[in-house]
Amino acid sequence: MHVQYSAGFKKRMIQRLTGPRAISATALSAEVGVPQPTLSSWLREARRLGGMGSEEDKGTRRSEARKPSSWTPEEKYEVVLEAASIPASELGEFLRRKGLHSAQLDEWRQLCAEASKTALGGGRRKARGSSPAETKRVRALERELHRKEKALAEMAALIALKKKVQLLWGDEGDDTSTRSGT
Repeated sequence: MHVQYSAGFKKRMIQRLTGPRAISATALSAEVGVPQPTLSSWLREARRLGGMGSEEDKGTRRSEARKPSSWTPEEKYEVVLEAASIPASELGEFLRRKGLHSAQLDEWRQLCAEASKTALGGGRRKARGSSPAETKRVRALERELHRKEKALAEMAALIALKKKVQLLWGDEGDDTSTRSGT
């Protein structure tokens, strides 16, 4: 049996599913006797069409109908901030209303935290006066220090080699004629 519902009734049901005190389609189904799949299909259709609901809901529904992967960084940040102010008991309903998974929200929270650390940490370094000219000078000094360390290591190796040669050959000097007797 196929039951016809009026447009006004559908609109009220969609408002109950999307309003500030939204309830799940399962709970609404038990309350009003309309099958849950029917309520869910009405909700999907309303989101797709952008109609049926208060003017306030229409603006939020359009942005929420998009996939979260296509949201701008600003929209993601706003959702992270909004979710932070919601009690844990209401977070699941909030995520459903936004069309998000908790894993996405966790990922966005982590990205926001990392971005703020980078931004705030970078600000302190700039305040200390790390200009490009100073950075270039530091790099040049580091290269020079590395070159001198290599030269010092080479000199130490040569001195050690000279001492070994002296131990093997003794202090005879460069005159080899005394040895051969000529």
